[in-house]
Amino acid sequence: MNWDDPQGWLTWAFSANISTIVFTLLVALSLPLLLHYLYIYRTQKSTTLPTFLLIGPSGSGKTSLLTLCERGTPSSTHLSQSPLSVEVALPSTIRAASSKYRSTNDPSAQSPAKLFLVDTPGHGKLRHHALNRITASEPLSGIIFLADAANLSSSTGGRADEGLTEAGEYLHDVLLALQKRYTSATTSKGPAAMPVLVAANKLDLFTALPPQLVRAALEAEITRVRTTRAKGLLDSGIGAEDAGAEDERDWLGDGGEGKFEFAQMEEVNVPVSVLGGNVLGSEGSDVQRWWEWIAEHL
Repeated sequence: MNWDDPQGWLTWAFSANISTIVFTLLVALSLPLLLHYLYIYRTQKSTTLPTFLLIGPSGSGKTSLLTLCERGTPSSTHLSQSPLSVEVALPSTIRAASSKYRSTNDPSAQSPAKLFLVDTPGHGKLRHHALNRITASEPLSGIIFLADAANLSSSTGGRADEGLTEAGEYLHDVLLALQKRYTSATTSKGPAAMPVLVAANKLDLFTALPPQLVRAALEAEITRVRTTRAKGLLDSGIGAEDAGAEDERDWLGDGGEGKFEFAQMEEVNVPVSVLGGNVLGSEGSDVQRWWEWIAEHL
């Protein structure tokens, strides 16, 4: 059929028939609605919220922090047996980094950013939940390691020493898992950055260490853990050459030698921050700096 055929579809499309006008109006009205559904509604529906993993030893205040973020008031603590995920929103006074350059008149910037907080058990026999989540394929926006700043002193002996040892060993295992995540990557680009916040809790207590001393105490304890485990590896009968082959996989930091510092984790795309606060307290909660850290990674 030729293009100039009076009975052809092209002739019909450019003719002044009422059917042509009705068809054109239907297409003009329905096409924007269809595009809106396919490319906007479906995209928004499938978008997942950023997820932050909440970990730390038992008694550090993870569950209280979770309920504080969710409800605005902390609840009484209890021993967690399994992970718990809740949806929370940033305080109205804090803006997410992704909204930093948006206009204040932008409707999307007027509502607080939302995220998921995943609380994990802190008991030694249940920490596999946290470590498995770190190595899982589901993306994480960051990890919050809650530490009891009033239970990290190594100078008083007794329970304080136990608290520092427990926190240091747990944090060592978490950072080692993140290091393996980076070194075992199959692409040259490597995994995305995984920021870690060491949240020094209970700063309202007189015996609590300030954040800079919490950093120093944990770095020293991780150094001790690393040295002890390396010595145990050599004492088990593994030769020096075999032990050297394990450096990149099982020894944290710069080859497992010397003093460990959190700054070394930046080489494996794991920036570590230490910030203080308190979930409970006679004068109320103070978690402003932790919220600001979360907002920086949204």
